[in-house]
Amino acid sequence: MDIEIIIRDKVVEAIEKLYSQKVDPDQIQIQNTRKDFEGDKTVVVFPFLRFSKKSPEQTGEELGNLLAAEVSEIAGFNVVKGFLNLVIDGSYWINQLNEAAGDELYGFSPVTDESELVMIEYSSPNTNKPLHLGHIRNNLLGFSISEIMKANGNKVVKTNIVNDRGIHICKSMYAWKTLGNGETPASSGKKGDHLVGEYYVKFDQLYKKEIAELVAGGMSEDEAKDKAPSIQAARDMLRKWEANDPEIRQLWENMNGWVYQGFDETYKLLGVDFDKIYYESDTYLIGRDEVVRGLDEGYFYRREDGSVWADLSAEGLDEKILLRSDGTSVYMTQDIGTAKMRYQDYDINHMIYVVGNEQNYHFQVLAILLDKLGYEWGKDLYHFSYGMVELPHGKMKSREGTVVDADDLVEEMIDVARKVSEELGKLDGYSEEEKKNIYRIVALGALKYFILKVDPRKNMLFNPEESIDFNGNTGPFIQYTYARIQSVLRKAVDSGIDIPMVAPSINCNAKEIELVKAVNRFQFVVKEAGDNHSPAIVANYVYDLVKEFNQFYHDYSIMNEPDETVRSFRLVLARTVGQTIKNGFSLLGIEVPERM
Repeated sequence: MDIEIIIRDKVVEAIEKLYSQKVDPDQIQIQNTRKDFEGDKTVVVFPFLRFSKKSPEQTGEELGNLLAAEVSEIAGFNVVKGFLNLVIDGSYWINQLNEAAGDELYGFSPVTDESELVMIEYSSPNTNKPLHLGHIRNNLLGFSISEIMKANGNKVVKTNIVNDRGIHICKSMYAWKTLGNGETPASSGKKGDHLVGEYYVKFDQLYKKEIAELVAGGMSEDEAKDKAPSIQAARDMLRKWEANDPEIRQLWENMNGWVYQGFDETYKLLGVDFDKIYYESDTYLIGRDEVVRGLDEGYFYRREDGSVWADLSAEGLDEKILLRSDGTSVYMTQDIGTAKMRYQDYDINHMIYVVGNEQNYHFQVLAILLDKLGYEWGKDLYHFSYGMVELPHGKMKSREGTVVDADDLVEEMIDVARKVSEELGKLDGYSEEEKKNIYRIVALGALKYFILKVDPRKNMLFNPEESIDFNGNTGPFIQYTYARIQSVLRKAVDSGIDIPMVAPSINCNAKEIELVKAVNRFQFVVKEAGDNHSPAIVANYVYDLVKEFNQFYHDYSIMNEPDETVRSFRLVLARTVGQTIKNGFSLLGIEVPERM
C-alpha cells in the first residue's frame, strides 16, 4: 500500500485517540519532506491545533510518538515548528522496489470490460498538401495522450478525420488538370502528398497572377478575387463534385489516393497510427442533413442569399455559417456529421479533440450546436487545445515557402543525429545498418521528447540542434542512460552473475532510497498525466529519474561493489530504473536503443 495512504489513515485514528475528534482524511496534508530536513514524508500539523489546544511542536511530538508506535513502516520522526517529518523504514522502500521489479507494466492500470471508452482525434490533415511541423506536434500529442489514457485503464480508439473534400482540394485538382501534363508520383519520383501540394502552390501562383491582371484592367481587388477564372473553375469543380460528376470524382479519387500513400509513409516514420479513419466526404452529408433538420426545427435560419446560419448571440457569441448560399458545406457542417457518426459507431464515454488553439472558438461553437440539435453528449466534448510550434530561424526547408515539411524535418533530424554521433565516435564498430537504425531512433527520440516535454498549452520554439544534444534535458541523453543501464546488465550476465528477480534486503544508503522513491513515483505520474492530458508530466518525470540514476551511478559502483548482496540489490535497482525509463518513453511514443 502507498505510504501516504497508510499515514493518512493512521493520522485520522491518532487524532481521534489523542483529542477525541473526527477529521476528514481529505483535509490531512502530507508532503514530501524538504531535502534540507531529515525524513521522507511530512504531515502538516497546524490544522490539528484547534483540536489539541497545544503548541505546534507539542502537537507534532504527540502525533509522532503515536504514529511511530503503531506504524511499522515509520522508523523515526522529528518536528520542525508545525511540520512532523516522518522517516520511513528502508524495508518499506525495498518492498516498493520489488513491487516495481516484479511488474513489467508497473504503474499501468489494466483495461477491463468495465473500462470507459475514450476516443481521441488527432492529425486531421487536408489532402491538398503534405504534413508539416504543426502536424508533427499534433500527431505526437495525440498518440501520446492515447497511450497515457490506455495506461490509466481506459479503452482507447485513436481516430483521424481526413479533410478530403472542399474548395482547397479542388484548387489542387484544377491546377493539376490544367498544368500537370499527366504527371504522377510514379512518373515524377515524388511522394504523392508532395506532388499534390506542389499543384496547390501552383494554383495560388496562377490565381494571384490573374487577380493582378484583372486589377490592372480596372477591376477592384475584391471583385478580381471573386471573378478570377481559376477560382471560378475551382468552385465549379466543387459543385460538380457534390453533384457526383464522374470525371471530377475520378480525378479526386486518383489525387487523394496519391496523398494517402504519402501520408502513410510519414505516419509510419513518426510511429503513429489510428484505429479508425473518417473522411469528410462521408460525414459532410450527415452534417448537412442535421443542419437542415435544425433549420426546420427553428434552431437555425436562412438568409436571403440562401445560406444557413446559427445565431449564437444568446450564448455570448456571434453568428456562424453552416451552409453556403450554393448549398455546399463548411468545416462546422462536417464536424457535426462526424460527431454524430462516431457516437453511432462507438459507445463513447469521453471524446477528446487534439486541435491547435487557433480552433478554440470552433470547438466552443461545435459543442453548443450539437447541444441545440439535441445531443446530450455535445457539451461534454473536450478540446485539447495546444500551442503553435515554430523554428528559431523560421524554417529549415519548405515546399510552400512558409510551411516546414514534416518529411524534410525528420530527414534533417536524422542527418543531425548522424553528424553528432560521428563527432562523438559513439557508434564506432557498428554496421551501417545498425548505425542507420540508431540514427533514426535517436533523431525521432530527440524530436518527440523536445516537443512533448513542453507544456502542450504553450507555444514553443523547436531547435533541431539543441534537441539532439547528448547532455541535458533531451531525448538522446535519456536514451543514452537507458543504453548504459543495459550495458551494465549485459556485463553482469556475461560475467556469470545471476541477477535476482527481487532485490535482497540491505541497509540502503540515502541515494539508493532516493532512486527507489523516484521509481515509486511513476505510478502517480501516470495518473497525473492522464488527469491532465499532459505528456509533459511524463517526459519531465523520466528526465528527473535519469538525473537521479546518473547521480547514483557516479557516486556508487554497481559491478565493482565487493558485497555480493549489495551488488545484487543495485543490479535489480538498475534494471527496474531501465524498465521504468522504457515504460515512460513508451507513453511518449519513443523507442529506447539497447546499445548506443
